[in-house]
Amino acid sequence: MWKFEEIKRANGNLTEGPVWDGKGLIFTDGRSNRLLRYDPSTNQTDIFFNHTEGPNGLNFNSKGELFGCEQKGRKIVKYQGTGKKTVVDKLNGKRLSAPNDLAIDNNENIWFSDQIGNVDSKPSLSFSCVIKAEVNSRGEYEAKRMTYDCTSPNGLIFSKDYSRLYVAQSDFNGNQRRQLRSYELDKNSNLISHQVLHDFGPHRGIDGMALDIEGNIIATCGWEVSGPGPMICVFDENGRILMSVRTPCMRPSNLAFGGKNLKDIYITSLEGHLYRVKNTGLKGNPLPLLRSANGKLE
Repeated sequence: MWKFEEIKRANGNLTEGPVWDGKGLIFTDGRSNRLLRYDPSTNQTDIFFNHTEGPNGLNFNSKGELFGCEQKGRKIVKYQGTGKKTVVDKLNGKRLSAPNDLAIDNNENIWFSDQIGNVDSKPSLSFSCVIKAEVNSRGEYEAKRMTYDCTSPNGLIFSKDYSRLYVAQSDFNGNQRRQLRSYELDKNSNLISHQVLHDFGPHRGIDGMALDIEGNIIATCGWEVSGPGPMICVFDENGRILMSVRTPCMRPSNLAFGGKNLKDIYITSLEGHLYRVKNTGLKGNPLPLLRSANGKLE
């Protein structure tokens, strides 16, 4: 049985984007426009970065550089000390709509979901999609549209071998799909086609996801309005549900592995929580940042 430990109480500010930096957890406090960091050694949560613009998804590359989606700013940024640098804010010369979540591939390219209508009532783009910010030898990024069949892509993660991109199609409109999809990548890192691993029907689908060491997909999904309620579900690579656990929050938003040997799970919520669960029997797949020469984790 999972025991949810409340690290941060709900305050009405969306918490999102949890990512483990080796010794602590960085996550977003969206409506307060800041990043927070929880240190389990002191049990303290402090401000990590101020003056963001609607932060959401976060991720590290293999160099330890922290990237984030800033929805209100309509851009992907790199956080550098007390400053930040815009990585990409346009697709084909038009402003992004509302970057939501991101994943970084083994070539340091940034893949992110961009959702129309979340920020600007008259957006520049007329569609939602997954975008790849492809990095060149000079460290500059060029945005390329990668999907043409998503109405509202949300969380996304790569498989262990980077041959597949898992995408949460999470449209709340009644006539659209809420699915967990698996996109195959070709040798040039283009998306070929997708397979529906799980269809949530009329209920809230997946928001955020993480990968465990076995290659299983751990996802926050569901809510109090319909269906089985707010859950964390564990899917295998073929979409079979291996485990489901009800959460104490009504709308879980995202999750990440952390702690010693990545055996703890941290969960954020739309209500503003941060939870920690120990002894789940699961272990996270380490990000490149956490893979040392000796294969040890902090």
